[in-house]
Amino acid sequence: MIALAEAREAGDAILGQTIAHYRVLRKLGSGGMGIVYEAEISGLGRRVALKLLPENLAQDKQTLQRFEREARVASSLNHRTSAPFTSGRTSSSAG
Repeated sequence: MIALAEAREAGDAILGQTIAHYRVLRKLGSGGMGIVYEAEISGLGRRVALKLLPENLAQDKQTLQRFEREARVASSLNHRTSAPFTSGRTSSSAG
């Protein structure tokens, strides 16, 4: 799982774009805290999950704290059926 708080609405327009060093491939799902996409780490070809927060949530301190807790929990998982956590960050600009 890759956790990235993106300070803008993603929508389907994000498909095919590169955010940080992740190329967004397809939408996997969405929920109360954002949208999860399948992405690929540029240059490595490794598939990961990339979670994006919409702007209104990325601006909220409590939501960001919850998002960071989720990232810490995800990074502690080590099981053959779960994807490894490789990065956690918040950003107000992609690129």
